[in-house]
Amino acid sequence: MGNWLVNHWFSAAVLAAWLGINIFLFTYYFLFFDQDDRYFYTRAILGSALAWARASAKCLNFNSMLILLPVCRNLLSFLRGTCLCCRRTLRKQLDHNLTFHKLVAYALALLTAVHTIAHLFNLERYNQSQQATDGSLPAVLSKMHLQDNKWLNPIHSNETTVEYMAFTTIPGLTGVIITLALILMVTSSTEFIRRNYFEVFCGLVRGQTEQSMAEVDPHRCAQYLTQRDQNCTHHCCKDPEFGSIPAESWKWVLAPIILYVFERILRVWRAQQKVVVKKVVMHPARVLELQMQKKGFRMEVGQYIFVNCPAISPLEWHPFTLTSAPEEDFFSIHVRVAGDWTERLINTFQSENPRIEVDGPFGTASEDVFQYEVAMLVGAGIGVTPFASILKSIWYKFQQADQTLKTKKIYFYWLCRDREAFAWFNDLLASLEQKMAESGKADFLTYRLFLTGWDTSIANNVALHFDTATDTVTGLRQKTIFGRPMWNTEFAVVAEAHPRSVVGVFLCGPGALAKSLQKSCHQHSSLDPRKVKFYFNKENF
Repeated sequence: MGNWLVNHWFSAAVLAAWLGINIFLFTYYFLFFDQDDRYFYTRAILGSALAWARASAKCLNFNSMLILLPVCRNLLSFLRGTCLCCRRTLRKQLDHNLTFHKLVAYALALLTAVHTIAHLFNLERYNQSQQATDGSLPAVLSKMHLQDNKWLNPIHSNETTVEYMAFTTIPGLTGVIITLALILMVTSSTEFIRRNYFEVFCGLVRGQTEQSMAEVDPHRCAQYLTQRDQNCTHHCCKDPEFGSIPAESWKWVLAPIILYVFERILRVWRAQQKVVVKKVVMHPARVLELQMQKKGFRMEVGQYIFVNCPAISPLEWHPFTLTSAPEEDFFSIHVRVAGDWTERLINTFQSENPRIEVDGPFGTASEDVFQYEVAMLVGAGIGVTPFASILKSIWYKFQQADQTLKTKKIYFYWLCRDREAFAWFNDLLASLEQKMAESGKADFLTYRLFLTGWDTSIANNVALHFDTATDTVTGLRQKTIFGRPMWNTEFAVVAEAHPRSVVGVFLCGPGALAKSLQKSCHQHSSLDPRKVKFYFNKENF
């Protein structure tokens, strides 16, 4: 469990740092606007709602700065692949980029709610102060400087309502529009807040100017505002003057926006480069293989690309794991029907050869597979694709007698619902079996195929041919197993075979399977740093 503790400690440290900064910003600015003398008169009208609105705004700025960074795929690929300071524990945190992106988005939604509600209270209190005729301090302050730009209360007429301010002023209207847009993005679960979130109501809240504070101190002079007569000659008889809070949102979000814009420009430029489809192969179970070439394209094992087919939709981009090896002179993907777009893509390629646009490649957790002495690769259905790239690369490394290969043993598990899904990958496994046997490394790869959907006719056929040298389902030497893996047993076997190794566990599959594998990694990792440890890695697009 040592590696589990390290990884989770690091993840917890990142989360604690993010929470800590948010708590610090909120607390610091809440106390600042609740106690600072520049906002003495503002608090006289608004009360504590001022501090709630401004503190949440500062946290909005901070999280707006962060929201774009986890979706800068080129930045993440750079950090994963080229940054020397990115050790294994740090690289694993990059795999949580989408989780962190969603977490920041949820925080933005919560802070927006606090910010908006606080300002609705502010508008109502501004309105009440403007309409008050009791000579109270809020009423007096609301009548000051109505003919110039040094006013404190933005509502200058008794006929002005909260609804009027919300839907006719620039701060109010932009606040309503952005809040509605945020609600739509949250409820529709589309790409979450890819743009900065500026201070919505920055023009409504004002404070006393520095020059006015030097002349009219609020603590000494506030009482004169409600008690003075027309002949007052005391220096406190002068009306205080107010000014807007300087806009600061741009300072927080400028750098991330520039980085994100550069990222988008780079991706658009790469997507426009010509892609040549060299070969189209239709495998069993309606799996389409596209072999492509593109000038300057370089990949590593386990990476993925985004694919667009303008003939289907000029705006839709879908991620696909690369199934080719870096040693090959082309790059390939395998596509199965998983929705309208993929079905149309397969149908289109069966009748013509449409233009394809490609963006990428981008890094994933599977890039680290050759950093482990022992690797467990788990694929579910079409989730086998990143491991096709890895196994192909291993085949080429054996062909070239590569002595730099750190990995000494690979365990490969493939779970499929129907036996036709095995067909397109059989040739690669068969050639790997043969090559490793010829190289005297037959024990390098241990693979287990699990058929999770089967009927009695398949079972009867298997029983009749049980003694044959090859499997009746796949034609491979390794027999297909009916049902699901017993992961505790599988992990126990690996732990016993490699008692002092660091084992990388890689999954491309559903979340439920990820939970099972992660649990097994924790249970079978030793606290003793000299003994076996399992590191869990999952593909995230």
